[in-house]
Amino acid sequence: MPKIIGSSLEEHRERTRVRVFEALTSLLAQRPFAAISMADLAAEAGVGRTALYNHFRDKDAVVVAFATDETRRYVNRLQHELEGVQSPEDRMRTYVRHHLDTAEQMHFGFGPELYATLSPEALIELRDHVVDVEQVLQQIIQDGVASGAFRVKDVGSALALVHACLQAKRADAATTEEFVLRGLGA
Repeated sequence: MPKIIGSSLEEHRERTRVRVFEALTSLLAQRPFAAISMADLAAEAGVGRTALYNHFRDKDAVVVAFATDETRRYVNRLQHELEGVQSPEDRMRTYVRHHLDTAEQMHFGFGPELYATLSPEALIELRDHVVDVEQVLQQIIQDGVASGAFRVKDVGSALALVHACLQAKRADAATTEEFVLRGLGA
């Protein structure tokens, strides 16, 4: 009988998932996704292959579950930071700052190499996670337009442009915040 990690089956499942997610990020830093097998993930995570398959049907499922976990943590932290922030400008500043501050801790986007190897179903599931994050930003922009704080004609395009600005690696947070707010007409 396999050894249970933790004091309960629920804790065991969560710890196993965390170990597999850590193994995934470690292995992706070493080699492309296509070169990683379920056996590699199990070995790196320190779990048996059978145990790994009890949690995930295949590598795509590991990536989707990892993205689900990352997205949930990201949105929860963001919502917490937005609590009590009233003005659309300050909400946008909070959004930008949160994204830039967490970019080092979160794994935003896996890159085209990984996406090219995922099944169409997994890609659709990953897109759903992006939508969860985009909904927060969309609401901030819509509220800013409704209040007159932002002068935006196309919320969807503004959303895409804000996210494009957040991908700049060499821009500091204050400059990015100011640029985004000017772009929104604030």
